Amino acid sequence: MPTLTLRTKSTKKVKRSNSRATNGRSNLSLATLKFRTYLEVKEEIDKKVGARPARPRELSKGNWTKQALKVLQERYLTKDEKGETVETPEDMVWRVSWEVASAEARWGKTKKQVMEAAKEFYELMASHEFLPNSPTLMNAGTGNMLQYSACFVLPVEDSIEGIFDALKYQALIHKSGGGTGFSFSRLRPGGSMVKSSSGTASGPISFMRIFDAATNEIKQGGKRRGANMGILRVDHPDIMEFIHCKEEGGITNFNISAAVTDKFMDALKFSFVNKTTIKKSLQVKKIYHYSYWDSLIIASALESNCSILYTEDMHEGQVIDGKLKIVNPFKILADN
Repeated sequence: MPTLTLRTKSTKKVKRSNSRATNGRSNLSLATLKFRTYLEVKEEIDKKVGARPARPRELSKGNWTKQALKVLQERYLTKDEKGETVETPEDMVWRVSWEVASAEARWGKTKKQVMEAAKEFYELMASHEFLPNSPTLMNAGTGNMLQYSACFVLPVEDSIEGIFDALKYQALIHKSGGGTGFSFSRLRPGGSMVKSSSGTASGPISFMRIFDAATNEIKQGGKRRGANMGILRVDHPDIMEFIHCKEEGGITNFNISAAVTDKFMDALKFSFVNKTTIKKSLQVKKIYHYSYWDSLIIASALESNCSILYTEDMHEGQVIDGKLKIVNPFKILADN
């Protein structure tokens, strides 16, 4: 974890600003924060507990199926410059266990206590009671400078600069082993006027194809195909194209979900009863609510596999400040 250190001068008073957060007795702001690098943190830990020791002999051996060994060999076990595997599954588990446990040294634990924590974590992993995410298994303790986090959400703004900034960060995250989620609801619908060029917008699905193509070329951590989550609100004019964008050899590297609102569901109930058009159906186009719903249900069962995200339900019980607009392939994250 990064360490926050203050860079304020004791002889001067720091004026209050809206950006300052309170952390205990210290007033922190972005202007006064300094984040230590991974190498600095790693050097501090090594000074306290030393380099990773050999795997203790008394530790249990893992029970690995044939398929598990195949996946470990392909993706997780470290290899030398010739591509030959240089560690066993138990070595991998110890590598990760020690790397994670050694962080305790920064918070006062002794080398003996770090060893006990590493052994405990090892047994949890070897018995399959708990396994960390793939980037941790791939990267922890290897010194490759890649992250241990797996889940990221990237905003996609309605501009060429915003779209391709998101594309760049998607590539960098996939390169280091993470997965990405996007909400494309900000993008204007296809055919909309673009004032700056007097042209027309191509719509969110066309840009999703660019993200999809980039994912084809950049494996996550160089070891597996990238994972993306794409979301579009049900009241976006291009929702029907979105629902069916994975059919017939279309977009292949995305899970997709239509973000459904209570307002839509209330209107859906009404249209089921009355079989009537609901004022343009919250859309630019005149279409029945239940035809959207039929498309979603059919798409969920067919090749397009478009799921449904209930946005109001997603917010219940959340303590995150701000609106949740998007999930990534693994869990909910905020895109404020």
